Amino acid sequence: MSERPPLPPFDHEGALRKVQAAEDAWNTRDPQKVSLAYTPDSVWRNRDSFVTGREAIVEFLTRKWERELDYALRKELWAFDGNRIAVRFQYECRTADGQYWRSYGNELWEFDDDGLMARREASINDVRILEQDRRIFGPRPDDERGLPFPIR
Repeated sequence: MSERPPLPPFDHEGALRKVQAAEDAWNTRDPQKVSLAYTPDSVWRNRDSFVTGREAIVEFLTRKWERELDYALRKELWAFDGNRIAVRFQYECRTADGQYWRSYGNELWEFDDDGLMARREASINDVRILEQDRRIFGPRPDDERGLPFPIR
């Protein structure tokens, strides 16, 4: 099996790198690429959806990004211990009808020894916003890496 550094047990620097790598991957909006960070039998809870395995992850993300246009994400390390990382995040998108959304959430991640995510649990809340209220545009600029992202 191939390794996905950094590997558990995570130290602070490794956990930060893992979170930034996840943010970078999700901002590609490439379901196939994103799925490679997960074990072949990874288990997800995303809101009220339950997903198991890479193929299902690709299908889930394909549907997500067909619906959530102009998707842009920021993740922030919340806590870590051993092979687990907790993350808080925000993303913005628009739907086909032109409505913009900001979504706030928390994720719990569990990794295998090879650094692949075996479990992901996400709780997410959505807030309608106006286009002029958007704050997240594309991938994080280099000068913002590692900085917390304000709630409002």
